[in-house]
Amino acid sequence: MLRWGRALRPPSGGGVRGGSPAPGAPPSRPLRTAAPLGSDFFRELGPRLGRLGQTLKDQLPAWGGGWGGWTPPGTPLGPRPPEEADVVVVGGGVVGWSVAYWLKVLEGRRHGMKVLVVERDPTYSQASTVLSVGGIRQQFSLPENIRMSRFSASFLRDINEHLGVPNEPPIDIQFQPSGYLFLAPPQGAARLEATVRLQREEGVQVALLSPTQLKAKFPWIDTEDVAVASYGLEDEGWFDPWTLLNAFRHKAASLGVHSCAGEVRGFVTSAGDVMPPREPAPATARIKYVHIHMPNSLEYQPVACAIVVNAAGAWAGELLEGAGLPGGLRQPPLPIQPRKRYVYSWHCPDGPGFSCPLLVDTTGAYFRRDGIAGNYLGGMSPPEEEEPDPGDLSVDHDFFQERVWPRLARRVPAFASLRPRGAWAGYYDYNVFDRNGVLGPHPKLENLFLAAGFSGHGLQHAPAAGRAVAELVVKGRYESLDLRRLGWSRLVEGEPLEEDGVV
Repeated sequence: MLRWGRALRPPSGGGVRGGSPAPGAPPSRPLRTAAPLGSDFFRELGPRLGRLGQTLKDQLPAWGGGWGGWTPPGTPLGPRPPEEADVVVVGGGVVGWSVAYWLKVLEGRRHGMKVLVVERDPTYSQASTVLSVGGIRQQFSLPENIRMSRFSASFLRDINEHLGVPNEPPIDIQFQPSGYLFLAPPQGAARLEATVRLQREEGVQVALLSPTQLKAKFPWIDTEDVAVASYGLEDEGWFDPWTLLNAFRHKAASLGVHSCAGEVRGFVTSAGDVMPPREPAPATARIKYVHIHMPNSLEYQPVACAIVVNAAGAWAGELLEGAGLPGGLRQPPLPIQPRKRYVYSWHCPDGPGFSCPLLVDTTGAYFRRDGIAGNYLGGMSPPEEEEPDPGDLSVDHDFFQERVWPRLARRVPAFASLRPRGAWAGYYDYNVFDRNGVLGPHPKLENLFLAAGFSGHGLQHAPAAGRAVAELVVKGRYESLDLRRLGWSRLVEGEPLEEDGVV
């Protein structure tokens, strides 16, 4: 038996077992191994391998949280997009996550449909959802919008039944049930009264107030030039948008929805399958791949998909101008643009107080209470010819001083002594055609569905809109609400479906 580090001697009796040395054999001498392998070689092997591993870690790109402390420039952060998905939802705002959530709920089984949500702003620092004032109301002029509001109100009332995740704290969206108060001048009184009749037919609890009744209910209001007012009595108020967004995200993720940070900038369609290209181009096509560009990188990932949902909000129209979509398939163009809106906050200790609803003035200015310490927030949409540049989210403070504040002080005299506190800006996904959402399948891209263009009421309609689009994808038809009139056909036919209640 060989033993490391010892001389190996022949058996006693020489080289032949049991005998003497062979004649002429050299003198016997010890036989040794090449080196004692228990020496410094093994003691140094471990540290050497460790140094080699560290060198490799420092020179290879970071992944999944980083090897070492160095991340090469342009390396995408967070999970990379998969190579394929059944449904790609473009836009990770509250509408996009609502679509993803409802797709998994309606599917009814885990690990079935692979749903991917793509969000280009994972910090949500410029997201319309979290920069809104968080209102929900039933007072709309279209039956479809009223029904979506009623659906969403019911959903939010039972939010923990829908979006609660086992072993996590209950969801509290901090709902403030203070109602909306719309004021109408004499020339708008008949229209407001007709709208209230429609709302009541749809089951909305809303009161019509004369100027005398208005003053009795809210003595801090100056009722000059007010002919009539409508006041929501139920399922109206405001809540925390960030909490609702995160609730949708966490629940959808718990159901198996995937997500990634990136921007969809290009497509591959079946229109390119015909070789050589035909003239005229095909009237319809399917999207086969979306190209997801990584944040702060020139790299992109093609993702094969069966369905695409455009929930890109203010950039939904821009998305359909992406590379790879033949011009003929983009018609009619999607008339959705980003519109910048300012939200101002102020302090007024002598203001309306706890009874303050979300008031929409005859001039279009609006405000609501913000907490219970004499703080308020509000704003106003500018005239069409004075729309601010949406290139950034800078705030025009002069707009408050010159346009908003005088209107507020005229309606609420106590606001003449308000003290401005701050301001921010956010985006409306503004449908310039008729200020209404566009829902449903694209007329020429067979596997593309739309959920955008809500012009300021996307947050409150997200639960209903997400369910509606998911029903079209999974069931092939609307089941909960009939929203066919909000489809693409009105754009093709040039027949606007106007909503009067855009704030």
